Amino acid sequence: MATALAAGALTVAALVAGPVGQASAAPAAPAAAQPSAPIFDPAPFDPPPPGSNKWDCKPSSAHPNPVVLVHGLSANQAVNWGYIAPLLADKGYCVFSLTYGRAPLAPPPLSQVGGLRKMEDSSHELADFVDRVRHATGADKVDIVGHSEGSLMPNYYVKFLGGDRYVDRYVGMTPLWDGTQLYGVAQLNRIAGQFGLDPALGVVLAPLCASCREFLHGSPFLKKMNSDGGPAVPGVTYTMIMTKHDELVIPYTSGVMPKRDGAKVTNIVLQDHCPADLAEHGAVAFDPVTAQYITNALDPDHAKPVRCFPTGPDTPMARH
Repeated sequence: MATALAAGALTVAALVAGPVGQASAAPAAPAAAQPSAPIFDPAPFDPPPPGSNKWDCKPSSAHPNPVVLVHGLSANQAVNWGYIAPLLADKGYCVFSLTYGRAPLAPPPLSQVGGLRKMEDSSHELADFVDRVRHATGADKVDIVGHSEGSLMPNYYVKFLGGDRYVDRYVGMTPLWDGTQLYGVAQLNRIAGQFGLDPALGVVLAPLCASCREFLHGSPFLKKMNSDGGPAVPGVTYTMIMTKHDELVIPYTSGVMPKRDGAKVTNIVLQDHCPADLAEHGAVAFDPVTAQYITNALDPDHAKPVRCFPTGPDTPMARH
């Protein structure tokens, strides 16, 4: 059972925010051997996406909040934001991105990607990055745009680390507030706990993907996130974007954020408006329909009607 559960939980690492195959191409030579240093230097394979991390950017009156892009599990900033980052930059936003949650002991190709540490730890990385963005731009608040893990982890910062003072709008793609029941892994995880296998499984998974089990339906992380009336934090404006074709967040309705007093929450299912949009979990970050919902959420005073495209993995992206 422990073996089956370990294999299943590792499958959750497929909750990628983009085509991870791109992120794991062309491994570099190992770094000089140092006990405390990673064995692989990911920097050459993780440049900021076009339009991102221009630290001299000053927000305009039209777009006063810098936008912070937060990637998903087993992705990084370069892989996840090649479409959204330049699109927002072209619209006049100051755009920033980071790669968080690297596992320091992970071998290549996992050393190239982020989101592998516990989300509680990654939220502190995000907090530091938001502080850096605010100080560089002079902005009081930022807007968050996240995908997969990046739609969930930042809310730990918002809800438990005081981030609600610094986050204005929060847009999540393929979120999972109720976790995923992918391939029955959540049930296996629960059974393992009942049989006392939980500590052993943690020892197996933690060095490579400490966050993996936190995505599972019923995990302690999600129970804490949904405590005290739900995940939404009053004062923050949330927009959650889901796809019925999500093969990793199961069921996709796990992404519905419950509404509560004092918090503004909008839940969007792409196919409710655009039935021919076939974007699945990873493709949502490269979907022109999703991009329109994002720009409307960031600037609701100038929102435009969303145009539909027959979008799918083989459909060329459109720029608006």
